Amino acid sequence: MRYCVCAIGLLLVAAFAFGADVDGKWTGSIAGMDGNNMTLGFTFKADGSTLTGTNTGPDGKDIAIKDGKIDGNNISFSVTFDFGGQEMKIDYKGVVSADQIKLTFEMMGQPSDIVLKKAK
Repeated sequence: MRYCVCAIGLLLVAAFAFGADVDGKWTGSIAGMDGNNMTLGFTFKADGSTLTGTNTGPDGKDIAIKDGKIDGNNISFSVTFDFGGQEMKIDYKGVVSADQIKLTFEMMGQPSDIVLKKAK
């Protein structure tokens, strides 16, 4: 019995060490400059401590995620896109839980948040 309890305890610790499952498609919305909500989509793939994937913007184009990292339930990555002829980079940081990812980012000097839900 003692060994069984120890084994279950080790399995729980190992599960938390690897963090939440980020793989798959996630969506969320933020207020656009015109006040209307914009839907953003992300597709993530974890490979150890490396995060890859794409960001789908309101125009439907996929942009590759760069510099993606995973540390437990924390993720970070950047997305670079063309904004009216200017290159714009957005750095994201977030926390993954079972049913959502809370991301923070800064765009044009303004900090913002977005909550992503796993797509079904």
